[in-house]
Amino acid sequence: MDAPPTSLKGPEAQIMDAQDEERPLIHHLPPQDESSEFSRDGTVDINNQPALKQSTGNWRACFFILEFTNRVFNNPYLGVEFSECVAFFGIAKNLVTYLTGALHESNVDAATTVSTWIGSSFFTPLIGAFFADTFWGRYWTVLIFLSVYVTGMLTLTVSAFLPLLMGSSYDRGVHRVTAYLGLYLVALGNGGIKPCVAALGADQFDATDPVERVTKGSFFNWYYWSVNIGSLLSATVLVWVQDNIGWGVGLAIPTVFMMSGLSVFVAGRKVYRYQKVGGSPLTRVSQVVVAALRNYHLMLPEDCSALHEVPSPTEGNCKIQHTNQFRFFDKAAIVAPYSGDKGAMSPWRLCTVSQVEELKMLLRMFPVWASMVLFFAVTAQMSSTFIEQGAAMDNRVGPFTVPPASLTTFDIISVMVCIPIYDAVLVPLARRATGKERGLSQLQRLGVGLALSVVGMVYVALLEARRLALARTGTPMSIMWQAPAFAVLGAGEVFTAIGILEFFYDQSPGGMKSLGTALAQLPVAAGNYLNSVVLGAIAALTARGGKPGWIPDDLNEGHLDYFFWLMAALGVVNLLHFVYCSMRYRGSNNNNTAS
Repeated sequence: MDAPPTSLKGPEAQIMDAQDEERPLIHHLPPQDESSEFSRDGTVDINNQPALKQSTGNWRACFFILEFTNRVFNNPYLGVEFSECVAFFGIAKNLVTYLTGALHESNVDAATTVSTWIGSSFFTPLIGAFFADTFWGRYWTVLIFLSVYVTGMLTLTVSAFLPLLMGSSYDRGVHRVTAYLGLYLVALGNGGIKPCVAALGADQFDATDPVERVTKGSFFNWYYWSVNIGSLLSATVLVWVQDNIGWGVGLAIPTVFMMSGLSVFVAGRKVYRYQKVGGSPLTRVSQVVVAALRNYHLMLPEDCSALHEVPSPTEGNCKIQHTNQFRFFDKAAIVAPYSGDKGAMSPWRLCTVSQVEELKMLLRMFPVWASMVLFFAVTAQMSSTFIEQGAAMDNRVGPFTVPPASLTTFDIISVMVCIPIYDAVLVPLARRATGKERGLSQLQRLGVGLALSVVGMVYVALLEARRLALARTGTPMSIMWQAPAFAVLGAGEVFTAIGILEFFYDQSPGGMKSLGTALAQLPVAAGNYLNSVVLGAIAALTARGGKPGWIPDDLNEGHLDYFFWLMAALGVVNLLHFVYCSMRYRGSNNNNTAS
């Protein structure tokens, strides 16, 4: 890969230069003949035989996984990811309205509940990733957790009909318990889908094939595009149904979608490529930590070749070259003088260099991961405070009355417009300018998204200040002024939300791809939890002594704009932290994908 032009200046050039200083290399087995009819990345077909390139994988398999239409056979299908997104966003987009309306929660409590639930939905992928990488593989994990998801949707739908079913014996406590049970069953089911569907889709492209490797770079863009088609349907049709017909019907529709998606996912099993289960990644990482601590008193050899490594590549395809970063963990690979036979040593006392480097890869990604948390705390506003702000504005647009939750349509449209532009225009232009395979580096892409999130929060803070000023004069402000905020944050998602998926999948060790994808989802959980904490703290600190606080039930009595300014200021600090971490980052593979 060509080096970036030396004429580049500023932080972006420094990021690329710093990453090239010390990049660990992955040594692959001697490649098979280029004309091989089988994939060369170790994937197998449903019969556990080497996967045939012509009949498995690539986009033909991804259509069953992602899309609402199968372009290979030109038949309308509801792919599992599309169906899941219709269901998930059918709940998330308007949940704050359901909580304040049907369950009579306050604005702060409802916003906190929504953020906590969304956070939980993006925390459970760690559970799904563990089972996928350790026991079941990605396909069976999706299948099992889909059944939990469908059960949650059925429970939630029943809860919406409870006031009608119970009649005069209606009990709000029973309603709340049933609704929350359904919500958290959905959150658990989501844990097996979010990390595995994206990773299973990426598995359909052979990373050792130059053509398929480039195509994989586009996969994550179109994965997110598919997600937003489902989100668009939810923010328009489903939100309207929920507000105008009822929550029972509004939840029954996505439940049917989920059942359809399940059947389509199973139907595609013969064309999928499957990665073999490589054992528990958490166990391998834990062994390194324990072995390093047990060997802390041993001196590291000056020659790293003296560290323990198996004579042939591990996991059947590659071993990882030693790096000097985080050298303490190299102690896990020291062969103690008294050990005698290396093969007789416990893996909790002696690990391979490749195993140690897997842990180092995860540690290198942590500062980047931490920088993503605040971005998703900002995007969490689109499902909470933005909706509450919209409810305090004039939602009449011509002859139509627009539900506040439907303004998220502008976020979705922004994503759907920006993805093709990014993939077809920006990437080729950036590729010619930088010489990088993907145009913008993964870290540059993430940084652009972080900057856009700050712009979005500054805009909405100014908007709220203007709305309050007009409210004091009795002049309503049109809800359509929110549209630019949603559009800017949507553009930010194209860079950061998609970029973090690609970054963690590529930079994770080979046997930890599901875990890597789950870690990419975890900032969404952490961001929503952070939003819940900040909202709770703001309510506690600003509503003392009988004061309404920044976010009261009547927003005209508060200062929601102060909260938005706070998030914007935190975003600036976070962006500076990210730039610093990016300059120090060392990529974790030999494809220069992060640099």
